Amino acid sequence: MEHGNGRTAAIIGAGPAGLYLLAELLETGAFRRIDVYEATPAPFGLVRYGVAPDHPKTRGIARVLAAGFESTEARYFGNVYVGRDISLEELRRSYDAVAVSTGMRGDRDLGVPGEDLPGSIGASELVAWYTGHPDAPKITLPENLDTAVVVGAGNVALDVARILAREPDTLIPTSMPRAVVEALQASPLHDVHLVARRGPAQAKFTSPELREIGKLDDVDVVVDPAELHLEAEDETEVETRRQARTTVKVLGEWSERARTGAPRRIHFHFWRRPVRVTGDTSVTGVELAPTRPDTAGPAHLPAQLLVRAIGYHGTAIAGLPFDADSGTVPSADGRVVTREAVLAGVYVTGWLRRGPSGVIGTNRPDAAEVAASILADLPTAAPTSGSPEDVEALLTTRETNHLSWDDWHRLEAYETEQGQQHGGDPIVVDDLETVLRVIGRPPQD
Repeated sequence: MEHGNGRTAAIIGAGPAGLYLLAELLETGAFRRIDVYEATPAPFGLVRYGVAPDHPKTRGIARVLAAGFESTEARYFGNVYVGRDISLEELRRSYDAVAVSTGMRGDRDLGVPGEDLPGSIGASELVAWYTGHPDAPKITLPENLDTAVVVGAGNVALDVARILAREPDTLIPTSMPRAVVEALQASPLHDVHLVARRGPAQAKFTSPELREIGKLDDVDVVVDPAELHLEAEDETEVETRRQARTTVKVLGEWSERARTGAPRRIHFHFWRRPVRVTGDTSVTGVELAPTRPDTAGPAHLPAQLLVRAIGYHGTAIAGLPFDADSGTVPSADGRVVTREAVLAGVYVTGWLRRGPSGVIGTNRPDAAEVAASILADLPTAAPTSGSPEDVEALLTTRETNHLSWDDWHRLEAYETEQGQQHGGDPIVVDDLETVLRVIGRPPQD
């Protein structure tokens, strides 16, 4: 149906990509209604469920992302999983534009024997657990966990290594769910090995995150100076990239430090790749092979936990084309494209469009490009046969327990209160039953 001068749009996913797009579309003034559908009860995506709990300043970007919901044209539907509670096709019939911004939920595999053993997990799974994602499996750490291996050379690998190596009591004032803090407190873990396929000059660590590792209390950082030797290719990286210069400099400083006898250690290993995960019924270690001929060092690291942090990977979404190699939805200027043609009225933004690259702010120019495509297509968009009100009626009929923006504020206030009782940040509620109780709604049978 026509909506006069006001058009309608739906955004699937309330993470940074979706909420930056919301802000861009609101600024155009072309829409009478923009509805945001989020699979979890709470908004903000990876800001809430990806940023480490001990980084509250970064998590504070949520206040900026929330600004769009101050507009009367914007509505929030939390705890609505598109593909389960409502279909993509039903949204397409009811909105002039549908934009998908669900990000990437899976991890890339190592492709080595044994990586499916219990005790071997993807970083996204571990991060979702310790940030309180309600759909994350409740991880049980190995009872005999004294050593963990983290494979990767980016900030996610650093986050995982730092969280595992920290004195767990220092996590009490953070947003981390209490059950996770208690699990870490009960763990005897004392060594974390970070393994990178290439050298320090090629690592994707950012300077603040790397330096933070060296400031951890009661943690020794162990670096073999022989692995910091630079070949010609490495020298070029250091000369041309400030980030590479900083990484090599910081690691060099750590390699000269005397060990203090701290109860926990983070070991950096470069120029190695896992070739096999050992163990019969669970992980007992990781076999390594050098990726550069002159690399010496351990060929086997005994460990009870292996975390692969080598990149996120998208999953297919019903009704959308999907490139399994890149883990993205094929698109042109944000317009979703099939092998035959553009999928009219359907758009993609964020990681699902461009792959897992950039920082939170990278989503802003990405959203601006997609918003421009949506606005350009509106004059020729075919009339819809339904309306946003039809979708809301379907959700109510299907008893989906969807949450409004006011419901989110009730949950937010509860989390803040729980955090204040521990003298720290709001504590994330990680289960739907508690969410529904907090907002005063009994769960459906």
